[in-house]
Amino acid sequence: MLHTFLISLAVLALLSIIFEEITHLNKAKTTLFFGCIAWATLFITAQDLAAQEVIAHKFNENLLEIATLWLFLMSTMTFVAYLNAKGMIQVMVQKIFPHTISVRLLMIQVGLFSLLLSAFCDNVTATLVSVGLLYTFKLESHIRLRMAILIIFAVNSGGVALITGDVTTLMIFLSGHVKMSELIILFLPASISVILLAMMFSHKVQGIVTLPAQKHHYEKVDLLIAVIFVCTIIMTMLCNVFFDIPPVLTFLTGLSIMFLVGHIFRSDKEEIKILEYIRQVEYDTLLFFLGILLLVGMLKEIGTLDLLATAYAHFDPNISNFVAGLGSALIDNVPLTAALLKAEPVLNTPEWLGLTYSVGVGGSLLVIGSAAGIVAMSKVKELTFVSYLKYVPALFLCYALGYILTLLLANVIFD
Repeated sequence: MLHTFLISLAVLALLSIIFEEITHLNKAKTTLFFGCIAWATLFITAQDLAAQEVIAHKFNENLLEIATLWLFLMSTMTFVAYLNAKGMIQVMVQKIFPHTISVRLLMIQVGLFSLLLSAFCDNVTATLVSVGLLYTFKLESHIRLRMAILIIFAVNSGGVALITGDVTTLMIFLSGHVKMSELIILFLPASISVILLAMMFSHKVQGIVTLPAQKHHYEKVDLLIAVIFVCTIIMTMLCNVFFDIPPVLTFLTGLSIMFLVGHIFRSDKEEIKILEYIRQVEYDTLLFFLGILLLVGMLKEIGTLDLLATAYAHFDPNISNFVAGLGSALIDNVPLTAALLKAEPVLNTPEWLGLTYSVGVGGSLLVIGSAAGIVAMSKVKELTFVSYLKYVPALFLCYALGYILTLLLANVIFD
């Protein structure tokens, strides 16, 4: 009875997101409400003091994960907000993209840019930079929506081939089931599926996009902070791989250096209130993450994820892996992957690669299925849960193609 009630709360939270445009209730507020009610219910229904202590321990663990994500998001969003306000992202776009380009070619280039960027840095940073890049072009509303969805799919696809790009890939790698030389082959299926989606989205789309010729006046400190941002991304990757330093610690260090540099270069002519850019962070996004992660943590606590892991073992691994990817669109892929690894399935190398691809890319099938989707939804006004649903068939097709290509390629190489 209790589990039914708690799962119902998670369903109501999902429905509140779907019908946000009808109810006019902000999804951040509704998900946070249902997430808090769920955990309060667990405390109230605890049978004794010992059970309450166990729930309190699990709740604190969940809050620690959320706090880590919050601080990480705050750090990356502050960097991107500053660089965007100073026109540095626009400068990067003018250096990378041609002055005049067709919409069809632009979609392919944006998709590949997001794919490559997410392979070397986290999904949140890659999404923020890619979406910021999107707004430098004068695009029609429906084209901007398609490109935002393409960015979500490309960002999730790019992270699967390297341990620096996706947490689930890193988890499977650290468990000893795949090697880095084996993971790299996932880049080919991921690239093909992204290019296919870009071609599908740009089918029958006509027109030329001209990059606005703007001269951005930026100071030396702006260029220096851009360099600090890039170095922070690189050091985050290296420190995590070689010293197991949490990414949030490295990014907070980079943010602190950004603040110090802003203070040193402060002048009477133009005071750089660098700390003010924290106020430009979308706190609705952070609250939405908080609500979603509270609900996922509750599902993990009541054993729903363990049930999924048990069901996984009863079917053919190739089918189970494909379905696990679909499940990651509704349940956070990190606890889902952790539950599957805990179940200790016996898989060969192609099947492990299939699982890596599916849990990494499957979250793209719903806008709330990945961090990239949630961040993009807060930045692109045209992007809502309902507007995203229209493109689910195309996303499913590209996800399925990428998964099939992964299995075919892996079986040829490792047979």
